[in-house]
Amino acid sequence: MKKSLMLAAALCTAILVVGEARAKPLKVYILAGQSNMEGHAKVETFDYIGDDPATAPLLKEMRGADGKPRVCDKVWISYLTGSRENAGEGFGKLTAGYGARKNPTEDGGKIGPEFTFGITMSKAIDGPILIIKTAWGGKSLNTDFRPPSAGPYKFSDAQLENLKKRGKDIKQAKADKAARTGHYYRLMIKHVKHVLGDIKRVVPNYDAKQGYEIAGFAWFQGWNDMVDSGTYPNRGKPGVGYAMYGKWMAQFIRDVRKDLNAPKMPFVIGVMGVGGPIEKYSNPRYKVTHGNFRAAMAAPTKLPEFKGNVLAVRTGLYWDKPLETIADKFGKVKKMGHYLRNKSKGQPNEDGKMTPKQQREYLKEYRAKVVTAKDEATWKRGASNAGYHYLGCAKTMALIGKAFAEAIGKMEKK
Repeated sequence: MKKSLMLAAALCTAILVVGEARAKPLKVYILAGQSNMEGHAKVETFDYIGDDPATAPLLKEMRGADGKPRVCDKVWISYLTGSRENAGEGFGKLTAGYGARKNPTEDGGKIGPEFTFGITMSKAIDGPILIIKTAWGGKSLNTDFRPPSAGPYKFSDAQLENLKKRGKDIKQAKADKAARTGHYYRLMIKHVKHVLGDIKRVVPNYDAKQGYEIAGFAWFQGWNDMVDSGTYPNRGKPGVGYAMYGKWMAQFIRDVRKDLNAPKMPFVIGVMGVGGPIEKYSNPRYKVTHGNFRAAMAAPTKLPEFKGNVLAVRTGLYWDKPLETIADKFGKVKKMGHYLRNKSKGQPNEDGKMTPKQQREYLKEYRAKVVTAKDEATWKRGASNAGYHYLGCAKTMALIGKAFAEAIGKMEKK
């Protein structure tokens, strides 16, 4: 009789434990931004991650026992992307392939920050996870993602004068701008609510009784604002050049929290880091403007209301310097090709006597001198896109995704 009672008690305890496990709310994380949040790092560059002893352990986490990209059993993703006319959703268990996509519903063979973000979160959280990602290339905060509280976009006198000089219809230009303003902000919010309105569609074993918690938001955007001299005419002036971006970013955070009814949601700002740390910039031409923009991106973290619940992740820390060195060499070769075609003074073909064939042969020999065979092999192994896409380096994207997750985790603990 005593043994039976003990067995019954044990069974009840086991049932309670299982019940508790099932009752854990689904953790929901939102990732949003433009092309670098989409992610242009090809899966073919994964091996490069293993070349560095510091990141080799991360590569092991990114692959399954069969050597293929890992499929995360307790992490699901819904990804809205595509052109304005062809937006679509891809969803399922998190794995590689949820980076930039030609067809929104099909594996694009690339990763953005989402892959290692989910892997890192799954190590820290015992329960299920849902990532809702919305990202589109070439989008600005000042227009495309403009938050509602920022009001309408207003052209400056200089912008209007420039439109007139170009023969543009001012009334039409204002109408077009108004139509674009905030479009992707609204699309982002609409999609998040759509997914949360029917979670079981994306997470098949979700039980409404367990509920969900919007546990964090990561923002990775910036390029289109950084290069917009019309909206930011004083880009070279510290503190004022991109001040409006910082103001709009703060409004964006407030509006997102309000629209998603998540007032305490941890928020990460992925600060633009193309080119690496400013103090180590190889190109002085952009050092000032890029530095000013990064400061503006991180500015909201200094506001009292955001202390401890908004963090900036300096993605420049994960810029791959060895690949940049090789990219610079390719840049020299490209420049030489320009010199040859344009008969540049002081260059090999300044007299214009070289035939197209001779130019190609000269350029081939020049490339062989500048770019070594080792450089070629390293580039093929680690890079798959342009500099503004962090060279399409999976190592960089993996480290950024991990950093985003760790930053949100740090805020969650508080």
